[in-house]
Amino acid sequence: MWRRAAAACIVACILAPQSAMSATVDVLITDRAGHAAESAVVTLAPEATGTVASRAPEKAVIDQRHEMFLPLVVVVRRGGAVVFTNNDVTKHQVYSFSPIKQFQFVISQGETSDPVRFDQSGIAAIGCNIHDQMIAYVFVTDDPIAATTDSTGHSAIVDVPEGRYRLSVWHPQMRGAAPDPARIVEIRSAHVALSDVLPVSIEAETGMKHMHMGY
Repeated sequence: MWRRAAAACIVACILAPQSAMSATVDVLITDRAGHAAESAVVTLAPEATGTVASRAPEKAVIDQRHEMFLPLVVVVRRGGAVVFTNNDVTKHQVYSFSPIKQFQFVISQGETSDPVRFDQSGIAAIGCNIHDQMIAYVFVTDDPIAATTDSTGHSAIVDVPEGRYRLSVWHPQMRGAAPDPARIVEIRSAHVALSDVLPVSIEAETGMKHMHMGY
């Protein structure tokens, strides 16, 4: 949960027109210490349900290298699938005990898993039974527009139709299995700046190889 008593996390949405009816949303996420929040998930859902077709990915890939899952966070739409690849020098036993999806399988060096389908929205934490420090997250969304931030805390979302949207942000170090409460943002051919509060400071190693599995 986000608390207004903490220092501000800036979510800056810089909107530039793509056409008469769409915009590019340039999002910046920082933590309470002002550091870039890598691997944050940003979703946009129009107030008028069904007016924007889903552009959230149908498929994502999580690789395994150097006893790490890469990337830390992937996004898929509800009903989408994740494929796991192993480009490490050892085998892994991938599992999830998350409420939205439970599975486990062994994947040897050089192998690719069958697609793992996620039919419920929510957040699934992924681990390895052989290497306890490994962790990744699958963010499954019903919202039509979703993106993750890069190492600078930015994400550019192109061709967003103009209108009013519910904007939500989630990051793995937020304690809880849901994004913050949605904020309403007006997307027009102009600039919009939003301030909010992220009650954590992001660790220096945003891969969070050693982060506790909190779900």
